[in-house]
Amino acid sequence: MNIEIKVPQLSESVSEATLLAWHKQVGEAVRAGENLIDVETDKVVLELPAPKDGVLSKIIKQGGEKVASNERIAMLDTEAVAVAPQAQAALEPAVSPSARKLAREKEVDAASLQGSGRHGLVTREDVLAAAEKKPVATLSQAAGGGRVEQRVPMTRIRQRIAERLLESQQNAAILTTFNEVNMQPVIELRNKYKDAFEKKHGIKLGFSSFFVKAAVAALQKFPVVNASVDGSDIIYHGYYDIGVAIGSERGLVVPIIRDADKLSFADIEKQIADFGVRARDGKLTLEELSGGTFSISNGGVFGSMLSTPIINPPQSAILGIHATKDRPVAESGQVVIRPMNYLALSYDHRIIDGRDAVLFLATIKEALEYPGRVLLDL
Repeated sequence: MNIEIKVPQLSESVSEATLLAWHKQVGEAVRAGENLIDVETDKVVLELPAPKDGVLSKIIKQGGEKVASNERIAMLDTEAVAVAPQAQAALEPAVSPSARKLAREKEVDAASLQGSGRHGLVTREDVLAAAEKKPVATLSQAAGGGRVEQRVPMTRIRQRIAERLLESQQNAAILTTFNEVNMQPVIELRNKYKDAFEKKHGIKLGFSSFFVKAAVAALQKFPVVNASVDGSDIIYHGYYDIGVAIGSERGLVVPIIRDADKLSFADIEKQIADFGVRARDGKLTLEELSGGTFSISNGGVFGSMLSTPIINPPQSAILGIHATKDRPVAESGQVVIRPMNYLALSYDHRIIDGRDAVLFLATIKEALEYPGRVLLDL
């Protein structure tokens, strides 16, 4: 019996998607749950698993083609299940979904690798090891006088990132204000309780939860920073959905921590850790990447000292965090060394006045320099 393979239901904000390369070809055996093809939207990459065992009998839409929700893209013959799947399973090693994605990006033949995982599963580490052994031809070509160029089309996600950043620059009056914060109180508090925190909650106490909590405290004090513009109206959001920018191999993604004001430090740390893993593996859902009332971008993890982050529309502001470095500062007439972090707040000057922006950032600074107030809700 032939059954239809269709594009998954996309969210209302996503009108179309792009098919990436097929993992199976016509005539090849397929096992139930095995990923047939990746479907790339402007927000996330979705896997399309086989609904049943069988043989891929027809490919209707090729890799690279644009498709819509529930569009038929292939046919699966389930009557060939008795012979083909077992034969195929014997011929090809099992490859984890994240390893398969990485293999395509690194141009590594995953089927040729010896898996180090359980039952011979090919893992990301296997792919990375194989990629490091690949010969690089660019240097020898350049040494021979060649001038190499490569034209690569943007992925749909990269196109969407470019569109949204350009939209933000064109449609908002973006201004950035800066401040500096002494991170020593947070560092001391974290060092004092990090072991007990991890033992109790099963997650490491990082710095991200402090920044999220400080941002929420400031947003509650200055509601306009948590608002957005809709035509000639200002929409004040009575909730705090904080977007956390995460760099992935496919580009920047901003998953949302919903109702961050109601979450504990442990809840926030667990969500951010989970987002990081699933961003790497391409497992974030469309719902997790949609919405948000305010965003935080941490360029400090890559060593950035200072930047002017771009607002994620339709939000009206974004907080930029940078690397914490020991720097000389003046305290009570003396020069001392303190672990300092430069904070940047980019905001839409159409609705947020400079006074509110400066005081908002000062509130974040105060919350971080006196973290006990955030913990005690003072």
